Amino acid sequence: MKDFSLFDIIGPNMIGPSSSHTAGALRIAQLARGMLPGPIVQADFTLYGSFARTYQGHGTDRALIAGVLGFSTEDSRIRDSFQWAEKMGLRYRFTLNTQEKDCHPNTVQLLLTNQQSETATVTGVSVGGGAAVITRINGVEIDLTGDYHTILVRQQDTPGVVAAITSALSEHQINIAFMRLYREARGSLAYTIIEADEAIPPAAVAQIHAHPSIQSALLIPRIGA
Repeated sequence: MKDFSLFDIIGPNMIGPSSSHTAGALRIAQLARGMLPGPIVQADFTLYGSFARTYQGHGTDRALIAGVLGFSTEDSRIRDSFQWAEKMGLRYRFTLNTQEKDCHPNTVQLLLTNQQSETATVTGVSVGGGAAVITRINGVEIDLTGDYHTILVRQQDTPGVVAAITSALSEHQINIAFMRLYREARGSLAYTIIEADEAIPPAAVAQIHAHPSIQSALLIPRIGA
């Protein structure tokens, strides 16, 4: 059973009326933004359940855009995130899905595109108190909360890749808190998610990315770090 702190129960300071619909939504978008290198130029949001029904009144739309832009939960620019999106060159679109019932009521799927026309499809759930979980990326089920410094590795599922990743982190004296491997099928595309107690240096990420079977290695700093 997870132990909850007072912060978990009350949630973070947040501009908006609801921690689930604002802080949690912003956190999802922050994490999703980390799945692609460079600025995001297009964000397509599909909202489900309660998100779809109340997203405008509760400020979920502003929070999602703010998260994609990289704003923190205490940033006063959240109120004007539509205008900031225009200033920063972010195009966006909201689609509502009120028919799907087999999902958490606070669910959003993001299709993000960066300046290099690379895309990522990310599904996240706001679980209350400003907390969120990324549950799927590009069709692969994962579990990512942003509570740790994280490296997200996309790779071919070939022998020796995971050993190369952990070896690189060991060389840089990174203590691994959690490591999870997700794959589409044996020998196909896979994701390794490593959560660490301390910040992961860019040199370690570059060393991992240099492996011939690794397509990308992205550093996702701990939310609030």
